[in-house]
Amino acid sequence: MINSKTLFQQLIQQIHLAQDPDEIKSILYLLFEKEFGLRRTDVLAEKEIPFIDRERIGTLLQRINSEEPIQYILEEAEFYNRRFYVNSSVLIPRPETELIIQLIKAEMVQPSSILDVGTGSGCIAITLALEFPMCHVHAIDISEKALAVARTNSELLKADVHFLYCDILTQTPDLSSLDLIVSNPPYVMEKERIQMSRNVVAFEPALALFVPDSNPLLFYYAIAQKGKKMLRPKGIALVEINEKLGEETSHLFQQVGYNTEIVTDINGKDRVLRAELR
Repeated sequence: MINSKTLFQQLIQQIHLAQDPDEIKSILYLLFEKEFGLRRTDVLAEKEIPFIDRERIGTLLQRINSEEPIQYILEEAEFYNRRFYVNSSVLIPRPETELIIQLIKAEMVQPSSILDVGTGSGCIAITLALEFPMCHVHAIDISEKALAVARTNSELLKADVHFLYCDILTQTPDLSSLDLIVSNPPYVMEKERIQMSRNVVAFEPALALFVPDSNPLLFYYAIAQKGKKMLRPKGIALVEINEKLGEETSHLFQQVGYNTEIVTDINGKDRVLRAELR
């Protein structure tokens, strides 16, 4: 039998990341929960662990020290109080993106049809399907590997979502009279890459992150233009945005034919654009 608190203290000394000590502890607590079924309170209470595979733990620590995100190592990430399967084919769901779900729940009692553009892990589409079980939820992505992850999540979480391969830049889904289009599209400019941490740049899919410096709003233009064909009158697009390009993104939607509002997150950063079709 091994004292979990003692083991925790031993392993924390073997993690060499240039991060806040509390963040490193959070990573290790996630590891303990997945590997040993022990929550933080169990570790603090010094609950005993009957057996550990030290070779496996050593391999996991090597991956942590390489700055690989713990979500990829454990193959799961939390979003809106649900656990999603993730791998390096999809972005790791962020808490900030939950603002899209919160805005929809605050505004709509029961939407009838939604399209998620660039679904990735499926976290937005699946959450909406579970929160609004009477709604028809469609989700598209350009990555077949991402769609495979999303379909796995829909099966694990028992969500009814229609997934479809589609490149929104060159194709228009055969949908009409939608209440909502939601999206967390690529929006990080290439010139911003140098400011980003290694655990993002080296491990998360560039296809889902970066856009050309010369045309950083290309996905928003496609969503705005094609949304006019797919949304019902006064239908709404809710899109996560680059905080540095909030006004430019808002102006683009206005030019195409929407009334817009920028919504800030809990940190006061421009996070989501609400665009209502005129």
